[in-house]
Amino acid sequence: MRILHTSDWHLGRSFHGVGMLPAQAEFIDRLVETVRERRVDAVLIAGDVYDRALPGVDTVRLLDSALERITAAGAVVVLSSGNHDSAARLGFGSALFERAGVHLRTRYADIARPVILPAAGMPVAVYGIPYLEPRLAAAELEVQEPSHFTVTAAAVARIRADLLAREQAGAPVAAVVMAHTFASGGISSDSERDLAVGGLGAVPLDLFDGFAYTALGHLHGRQQLREDARYSGSPLPYSFSEARQDKGGWLLEFDDGVPVSVEAVTWPARRRLAVLRGRLADLLADPALADAETAYCQVTLTDRERPAKAMDQVRTRFPDTLVLAFEPEGGAAGPARTYSQRLAGATDDLDICCGFLEHVRSRSAAQEEKDLFIEVLDRVREAEAAK
Repeated sequence: MRILHTSDWHLGRSFHGVGMLPAQAEFIDRLVETVRERRVDAVLIAGDVYDRALPGVDTVRLLDSALERITAAGAVVVLSSGNHDSAARLGFGSALFERAGVHLRTRYADIARPVILPAAGMPVAVYGIPYLEPRLAAAELEVQEPSHFTVTAAAVARIRADLLAREQAGAPVAAVVMAHTFASGGISSDSERDLAVGGLGAVPLDLFDGFAYTALGHLHGRQQLREDARYSGSPLPYSFSEARQDKGGWLLEFDDGVPVSVEAVTWPARRRLAVLRGRLADLLADPALADAETAYCQVTLTDRERPAKAMDQVRTRFPDTLVLAFEPEGGAAGPARTYSQRLAGATDDLDICCGFLEHVRSRSAAQEEKDLFIEVLDRVREAEAAK
């Protein structure tokens, strides 16, 4: 029995203004190849299949195609909803989809209704916990004081009760639990939406003790919290903080209900990310940065003064620079002043104009710019005198 753990597809997402649907289609091509070549029996998607509650038409079509291709390749799909998804919309038609091998777990009522994967020896039961918004889930899960911990604990208790009933009936199963949550010990990145303020949304990992495997979603970096609990991470990088991460999922092999191996599966992205920092002249001349010429780039310039037409200059070598920041080496020269302070210290109209220019772009006005200001101010004064 082989199970492929994925999550956080975020179909329809854009990356600093660049649409990612073509790259996401390529990732799905690679996933289907993996299913076919490795003879995967089940693909898990642990939440955030879409990037927004109301996905675009092309995004929905991409998921439709992905599900059809995965099942045609021989695997069933178990998909739970995440905090980016609309659980009601994603769960539409779940009874019909189930007949085709696509099992949607978006309702609280289905938490303790597993997908049974038959296998030689002990079968594997996959339980899908959708994202639990504490205030919305509390009533149905009979929780008095809503929090991420209490609603997750109540959901897990339902799963344990179902497992106990199966064992008492003489039909034990190995439990795989999918949960879209922030488990304590996970390392976050910039592209995840906070589930709570100040880290209060984290749930203790020991809630999932005793299960054969816990397939976590929400954090975008692939990581192992312990041998039986892991985040698959997102299949593509969705922030520059993920530039150094390998993207993919986890391939699990079960034998008689026991996961005997867990293997990282990596799907290289169409375009890599590069994070560059330094003085403009150095970045443009450094031969070691040749690989970044075809990457999506985040560039931080450390020149003492912001270079003129900085983005245009950066893009002469790194044409796909998406983010440009300016952090002067050693900090800005002199104490930082607000624009009001600059205005209060201005001595004449020219000083006001030059001060504004320096304030918005962190670079003093060049002489030709001062000359242009002088010319414009003279024309304004002449016009006022003629009235």
